[in-house]
This record gives sequence, C-alpha cells and structure tokens, in this order.
Amino acid sequence: MITIGQLARYIGVSTKTIRVYHDKGLLPEPDRDASGYRRYGAQDAIDLIKIRTLAEAGVPLARIRALRAATAEEFQQALREIDDELTARIRGLRTTQGRLRQLAAGHLAPLPPEVGVHLENLVHWGFTPRWVDLQRDLWILVFATHPERAAALFEDQAETLADPVLRQLFLDYDHAHDLDADDPRVDDLARRIAEATRERYGSDALPQLDAASEIPALIQSTVNASSPAWQRLDTLIRARLDDST
Repeated sequence: MITIGQLARYIGVSTKTIRVYHDKGLLPEPDRDASGYRRYGAQDAIDLIKIRTLAEAGVPLARIRALRAATAEEFQQALREIDDELTARIRGLRTTQGRLRQLAAGHLAPLPPEVGVHLENLVHWGFTPRWVDLQRDLWILVFATHPERAAALFEDQAETLADPVLRQLFLDYDHAHDLDADDPRVDDLARRIAEATRERYGSDALPQLDAASEIPALIQSTVNASSPAWQRLDTLIRARLDDST
C-alpha cells in the first residue's frame, strides 16, 4: 500500500490531479489508516492509469466517469470510438501543421489557375494594381477558409466581369477609391450598382458564404477601411438593396 504522493510519482500525475479525480467521482477515495494516511493499492494504480490515458486523449471527465460503470464490451466500443476521434484529430493537426510550415516558408495556399488568369484579365481591363492586389488577397482568404463555396463564388464574379456593362461598374468602383465620400458620383454609382444587382439576381439571395461565417464581414471591412468613398458606397448600396426587399 502506498501514499497519494507515491502513487502520483509512480503514475506521473500530481497529487492535486488525483484529488480532482476523487472529487469528480472518477477514482474512489480509500479510507485512512491508523496513521491518518490514505493508502492506495495496485487496483488504484491501474484505475488511475486508465483515467490518465483517457484524459490525455481528450476525453471529458464526465465521459470517463460514465465509462467507469460500463461493461467490458461497452468499454471496448468506447475505446474504438475514442481511437477514431483521435485519428481524425491527428489528421486535422497534420493538415494544420502543413499549413503552418507553408506559412513559415512564406508560402500561402496557391489559388486555382483560373483565378490567376482572372487576375491577369483585371490588369488588361484597366483595374488599378491596388484593386488587383486586393482581389488576390481576398480570394486567397476565401479559398483558404471556404473551399467548398469558393469556386461557385469565383465563377459568379468571373461571369459578372465578363459582361462589359457590369465590368464598367466594377471599374468605376475601383476608381472611386480616391473620391471624396460626399462626391455626388458616389451616390450615382451606388444607385447603378444596386439596380444592376437587382437585375442580375432578382429576388434570389446573392451568392454568399454560410450564414455563420465571419469572412464576408472581414472582407467588406477590409475594403471599406481603405477608402471613405468605398465605405460610403457600401452603406448606400446596402440601404438601396434593403429598401427593395
């Protein structure tokens, strides 16, 4: 029989951790001996090893406590499920590690070839380097965070810019960057963009990311922060579109 301190050293945990397990009902607390010490036996050590292993695997303490009352078959099934969960977590961590190493090497996730062609077209169409750089950064963000929706969003924008009339609206948006926010041309551009948006999409929702995503707000705030005129354009366009619903 050993003391709590000896048990902690043998298993590789702290005495505080053992007391937490006692309080949570995971590990039965032995009675005190005549000297006033709690003495632990081999079964306590085995139980503690099981608890520590499950806890290190990320299993919540409440679930570990429930497993204490499980049958041998139920316990084995739970271990298989936990192993599958660990495998998925390890796969996710390896993916994250790969991205981290790319970032450390100065490389971001490459954009699809069609996006590169599109960015080259922007230059040929007369968009400013500022706009092209902004579009590149935003598409990197969208493809990195929402790969399942990014392709559809990109296709929609590519189709929009293939229309010379709609492309001119984007060019006007680009060149409005340096206008005074109160310039009447800002109001006129907002009206034209809102009308074109209603005509293109009608009552259907505009292509967008999932509702829970914070990326659209981040993208728009990035755009707005670079120009008071762009910020006012965004406000006016939203107001006109809201009035039409």
